[in-house]
This record gives sequence, C-alpha cells and structure tokens, in this order.
Amino acid sequence: MSEQTPEAPTKRNDRPWIILTGVIFLAVLVVWLRFTPAGFWGKLRGLGYAVCHQLEERSFCIHGVCSPLCARCTGMYLGALLSLGFQAFQGRKAKAPPVWVIVVLVLLFGWFGVDGLNSFVHMFPIVKAVYQPSNLVRLITGMGVGLGIGTVLFVLFNGTAWKNWIKESPYKKWFSFPGLLVLAVGLIALIQTNQPSVLYPVMILSGLGVLIVLGSVYTVVAVMILRRENEQLSWGELALPILMGITIALLQILATSWLRFWLTGTWESFHL
Repeated sequence: MSEQTPEAPTKRNDRPWIILTGVIFLAVLVVWLRFTPAGFWGKLRGLGYAVCHQLEERSFCIHGVCSPLCARCTGMYLGALLSLGFQAFQGRKAKAPPVWVIVVLVLLFGWFGVDGLNSFVHMFPIVKAVYQPSNLVRLITGMGVGLGIGTVLFVLFNGTAWKNWIKESPYKKWFSFPGLLVLAVGLIALIQTNQPSVLYPVMILSGLGVLIVLGSVYTVVAVMILRRENEQLSWGELALPILMGITIALLQILATSWLRFWLTGTWESFHL
C-alpha cells in the first residue's frame, strides 16, 4: 500500500474580510479624529482621555504641555511596551515565568495598590496619608505593573496566536528578568531628568501605548473569536486578527471618551 501524503493546510482568503474591517477601522478613525481636540497633542491627549484622569499635578508637564497620561499610567503603559519589546527578542516563547519572577511581579502589583490607595486618601484633608505621595513613586509603581502586564500579554499572545510557539519562558535565563528591571530603572532615571529630549518621546510613546496595548489584547480576543488558536505561522496570517484588534481598541477608546465627555462636558482633566 502506498503511504498517504499529509494534506497541505488550506489557505484562507481573508482579503474580503480585511477590506471590510479596514473600512470599519477608517470609519471609526474618522469619527474619533473629528470628535477629539485639534492638533497632534490634542489627539494624543485624546488617547489618554479614555483611560486616565490626566490630573496636571500628577502628570509630567513641560513648556505648558502635559503628558497624555498621569505619572502612574505613564509608567504602566511604558512598562508594558518595554516588557513586550524586551521579550520580543526571546522569540515566540509562551511559558509562564519562573515562580520567583511571579512573586516579584505580585509584590510590585501590591505596591501599586498601596501607593494608589495612599494617593487617593491624600485627596481628603480629614484623612492622613501614610506617606507623602509623589510622581516618582507613581511612576515606579506604574512601571512595575506595566512590566507584569507586558509579561502576561506576551505569553498569552504567543500561546494563542502561533502554531510554532516555544514551550519556554522568556525569563528562563536567570539574568533575563533582572536585565528588564535594570532597563526599567534606567528609563525611570531618564524621565526624572525632565529633559525635553526625553519627556517628549515618553509622552508620545505612552499615549500610543494605550492603543498598542489595547490592540494587542483585542488581537488575542479576535484570534479566539475567529477560532484560529495556534494556527498561524507568520505575521501575514495574523493580518485580519490584528486589524480587528486595533479596530475594537479604537472603538473602545472612542466609546469611553464619548461617555466621559458626555458626563463632564469638557476635554480637560478631572478637577479635585
């Protein structure tokens, strides 16, 4: 008997769906661009408006321009981008980090919660805060949580999207995660210099980080909706899920911004 040759995988014709999703994305983008404040910084702050209170006293400001996110959210989204970028050099690894890394990330998340509660209590004169809040601590605790978000998202994305994902943690080598922490500390130190050449790129990256992080999350959701878990071998095969993810992310940003504007009637930050 002759051996049966394995059938070649069926190639999907995603072009019609990509075109349709692209049209929807452009429609949402046009509505968002018309709805948000004018100018580059207006649009950038429009991204942050959907997820952050944007209090000026809790944000980085320079030459009359304030970051699209508060110090804590800036750290969170920058930390997520830093973590994703760092792990990207490790390949398509999708195994959970070692226990000691998880413990460190949980402790950082706990510090984030404690500092957030302390900052919240500080808003009420009748309640005494445990310690004086500062944008530096907000930045540090936000960065810590961001590293955790990036770690979880990277493993989740690889383990869901790729057929040839690697059953190994990006932090398998003992020096990998400490190396990421060193990079995070270095980034925090650069931000603390308050130099325009540092703060302007930080503001732009943190604002775009909102769309990138949300888009990545919804790309994973799109892969599951399309029932294509662990089927992709190339980025080209992920074109439709990625476009769907970015579209859903922008739609969420638009909806959340509209709701906040409807409730407050202003594009300004919250006033305490």
